[in-house]
Amino acid sequence: MSDTLRWTPEAKAKLKQIPFFVRSQARGRIEALAREAELDTVTIELVEQARSEFGQ
Repeated sequence: MSDTLRWTPEAKAKLKQIPFFVRSQARGRIEALAREAELDTVTIELVEQARSEFGQ
């Protein structure tokens, strides 16, 4: 498995809605969730799951 995850356009757009000062932290956590699930693509569903887990 590659270390680089692909992001769908929808997931990227959702990430851009996260305030810039926490965006890199959120991106890291979302990518960690993707890796835990053995995914190679970050989807909007995964971003939504992360938001609900982190109380956003």
